[in-house]
Amino acid sequence: QVQLVESGGGLVQAGGSLRLSCAASGRTLSSYAMGWFRQAPGKQREFIAYSRRDGITDYGNSMRGRFTISRDNAKTTVYLQMSSLKPEDTAVYYCAASVRGMALTYSEGYTYWGQGTQVTVSS
Repeated sequence: QVQLVESGGGLVQAGGSLRLSCAASGRTLSSYAMGWFRQAPGKQREFIAYSRRDGITDYGNSMRGRFTISRDNAKTTVYLQMSSLKPEDTAVYYCAASVRGMALTYSEGYTYWGQGTQVTVSS
């Protein structure tokens, strides 16, 4: 089992940048595919990005080119670098770990979740 804790959220102006971190404890990250999702009030949880164990990454369409996922297995941390932020990026951001490494663009593909960190982008 792995415990995940997100940090780095906050208030930023439109056009700004933030880097979110997700620290894992209990097991090394190399055992999991890792993903980031977000959920805005009244909306469904939305896929942002994943990083597979083999290093392959992928992104949701609206995040491609603006967000970058990376991982440091030695430090058991996964990051989400976000740039050119827009007010519609405002949401609670979650990291997640997948044991099976399948269906990584869907919430159901993940076993473990962090508690989330709020990102608010002002216009």
